[in-house]
Amino acid sequence: MYDALYARQSIEKKDSISVESQLEYCRYETHGEACIEYTDKGFSGKDTNRPGFEKMMNDIRTGKIKRVIVYKLDRISRSILDFANMMEIFQKYHVEFVSSTEKFDTSTPIGRAMLNICIVFAQLERETIQKRVTDAYYARCKRGFYMGGRVPYGYHLTNTVIDNVRTSMYEEVPEESEQLKLIYSMYADTDNSLGDIVRYLNEHQIKNLRGANWSTARISEMLRNPVYVEADIDVYQFFQSQGANIYNPASDFTGYNACYLYKGTVSTTRKQCDLSDKEIVLAPHKGFIPSKTWLACRIRCLNNRQSTKTCKPKNSWLVGKVKCGNCGYALTIRKAKTKWGRYFVCSQSGNHGNCKGAGCTIYADVLEEYMLSAIKERLSEFQKLSCVTDTGEAQKNMTKKIRLTQIEEEIEELLSKVSGASGVLMKYIDEKVSELDTERKALQEEIVTANVTDTEGRLKQITNHVKAWETLSFEDRQAVVDTLIKVIRIADGNIEITWNI
Repeated sequence: MYDALYARQSIEKKDSISVESQLEYCRYETHGEACIEYTDKGFSGKDTNRPGFEKMMNDIRTGKIKRVIVYKLDRISRSILDFANMMEIFQKYHVEFVSSTEKFDTSTPIGRAMLNICIVFAQLERETIQKRVTDAYYARCKRGFYMGGRVPYGYHLTNTVIDNVRTSMYEEVPEESEQLKLIYSMYADTDNSLGDIVRYLNEHQIKNLRGANWSTARISEMLRNPVYVEADIDVYQFFQSQGANIYNPASDFTGYNACYLYKGTVSTTRKQCDLSDKEIVLAPHKGFIPSKTWLACRIRCLNNRQSTKTCKPKNSWLVGKVKCGNCGYALTIRKAKTKWGRYFVCSQSGNHGNCKGAGCTIYADVLEEYMLSAIKERLSEFQKLSCVTDTGEAQKNMTKKIRLTQIEEEIEELLSKVSGASGVLMKYIDEKVSELDTERKALQEEIVTANVTDTEGRLKQITNHVKAWETLSFEDRQAVVDTLIKVIRIADGNIEITWNI
């Protein structure tokens, strides 16, 4: 039987001990007896997926090893669970364990206890280092620094300086961006599917300039990426409504810069289409897809993910738009053997969720009938409005939207201070909220009026669709809802509709 000498080094640094130096310390403990050396270069101690370590453990199971010697405890493991499993195997095969610099004796209870204590601190050190690296990464992300990775189609890298730090940024490649503009404009038309776009590109011999083949998955990825959008207040409000964490204030969303989307510091198992807890940061480069076109495509991608594509008669054309007013999660369709057949329930209620539900029974047929009436009423309101045109109206409208968002944030902040407020402070909050609410209503009316010209043609088409509602397909009904409605929130019998127009 032999002594096993094990050495590991994740990366070579000036202040880290090399594998060769570790083995020198370990050889001293053998006192000249026969030994087998096992090494792992470039492997972390966070787990045991290391070739050298696995070979040593196999030799232990075959009875070749009597003692394992390491330079230091954290060279063999930094995980409490892995270390416990390893020691269990050592005891099963009567293998001693020696740390040449820490002098542990596993034959005594004190020695085993000290080993367990040391491995706890080894894991703590690893997790602390990991946390520092993550924090530093996201701190750089929020400042708009280039963080590596594949450069998106439509851009190439160019050098720049941000906050006196040299970094890189994206710069538009005209030939590639023209292809992207075509793809976005086609998908913004609900008559075109991703497959239609791929066929069009191939039939017209529009080649991917980076040599790859066009595919629906690749195009879908491009359509979801905010790195192309001219990010204005509408884009800000979209990400805000989806629960994303937006680093920049609303006033910075002027329609010039594009956005970076990061997965965020909060660990989540949610689907890719869910933007909750994602990080949105304005990028230093200019976008080239208008916000209206980008949003039309992004919302369509979102709804395609959320809506179930099988058994459509069992579903509702409102799926993906209806949210629980208590927890904010989507309401999904359930089928029941009753005269109603279908009803909406909160996806976070029941045995596996924390929400108690929307507080009332929501029959799908009843809600669909109610929403169809609401859509007709909304469209009739717009037919009565007069058109307003102005050469600088778009910029004025954008300024109003930014101010509207700021007002809503100010009201929310004031209301958060109500709890525990004194009489004098409460009076101030009431007056300030009332003043802001008056300004908000005035701005909303001005924005609605200004949007009439831009939406008049589209609304006329939608009105025709609504008149022929019974003859429309499931997809066409969803397209109408996508255009008109941002979200429907239901709680305790109350229905709150947030319109896109």
